[in-house]
Amino acid sequence: MARPIRTLLFSSLYPNSVRPGHGIFVETRLKELLRTGHVETQVVAPVPWFFSRHPRFGDYAKMAQVPTHETHNGICVSHPRYLLAPKVGMTMAPLSMAIGALPTVQRMQRDGFDFDLIDAHYFYPDGVAAALLAKWINKPYVVTARGTDLNLIAQHSWPKRMMHWAADHAEMSVGVSAALTVILRGWGVPQERISVMRNGVDLERFTPLDQSDARLQLGLDGSPVLLSVGNLVELKGHDIAIGVLPRLLQSRPRTLLVIVGTGPQRDALGVLAKRLGVDAHVRFVGVKPNEELFRWYSAADILVLASSREGWPNVLLESMACGTPAVATRVSGIPEVIAADVAGRLVDHRDSESFAAAILSLLQDYPDRLQVRSYAEGFSWDDTTQAQLALFARVVGEPGLVGHA
Repeated sequence: MARPIRTLLFSSLYPNSVRPGHGIFVETRLKELLRTGHVETQVVAPVPWFFSRHPRFGDYAKMAQVPTHETHNGICVSHPRYLLAPKVGMTMAPLSMAIGALPTVQRMQRDGFDFDLIDAHYFYPDGVAAALLAKWINKPYVVTARGTDLNLIAQHSWPKRMMHWAADHAEMSVGVSAALTVILRGWGVPQERISVMRNGVDLERFTPLDQSDARLQLGLDGSPVLLSVGNLVELKGHDIAIGVLPRLLQSRPRTLLVIVGTGPQRDALGVLAKRLGVDAHVRFVGVKPNEELFRWYSAADILVLASSREGWPNVLLESMACGTPAVATRVSGIPEVIAADVAGRLVDHRDSESFAAAILSLLQDYPDRLQVRSYAEGFSWDDTTQAQLALFARVVGEPGLVGHA
């Protein structure tokens, strides 16, 4: 076999020993790629500098606790620091990130890891920082858009201008959904330099348990059980999920909503549940490790995803891989995931009344859970992995670098 292609994966969205669930979707895509044996990779995952590790500083202290170098799940990861100044942080972040990472990248090269290309994830600030690094060290780069970068951050004029520049100079701009590539085409990026590489699902980690056993393990005694997973922030729509309960309880008085996640809206969501008189039917269980989520998916009847925006929400495929269909907002890449009735229902209007109607419709015509699992199996990582290999070989200009198993 010819020598593997060497890539430098560059992204602040990458797990570490302090935050093992942070950016796990980037790590999963990389691990699937490395399984082929055709690629060697080291990771540079910048972390904002903070002066103290004292717990009183909360998440800032956790950033300070991240080691400078570590081997995470068998992959070499470096965490260079960069300054993220208040008020001007969004504007200066790409340059600060690139300057902070440059010594680490140069050290890697001196130590013998002279990579062929930079594989950047998340357009801003990471993709722009990667573009600067690529220019400074004369390497090609590709950048993957993942959702909020193009859907939200690009609404700000300066970040959008910088993302345009990064896309103009990238060998390829990748979207995790076709909806994101529409945005890139709107920026004037040529079609031949745009690719869709959807996230797959780990079919070994997310496998169905017997629903009754899963509920017994987790102490869930409701029926039906609705599940809402994600950070407790407005865009995830947990308030909408709570708002469906008054209507559902009229015909299904044992309905239970389980909310998995943590975040700034926790208290407000609790107040909302009490105000609506449904607090006895809502369970907040906090954040759960990714490797434990299959139990919660297996226990649920329906996953509810009331997001206002998404790129390619992994929770949908994870839930379906465990046999549980979903009801979700028809935004961004979600219709590409829920593309058949067996997968669940799409909701056009992001309000509790519309979600309640869709949930009742799905419960009345509930799919076989094995068929839901079978649907999810169509979203393995194989196609994305092969597409990455072909892209990297093309960028390097030596297709022969990619050997054959």
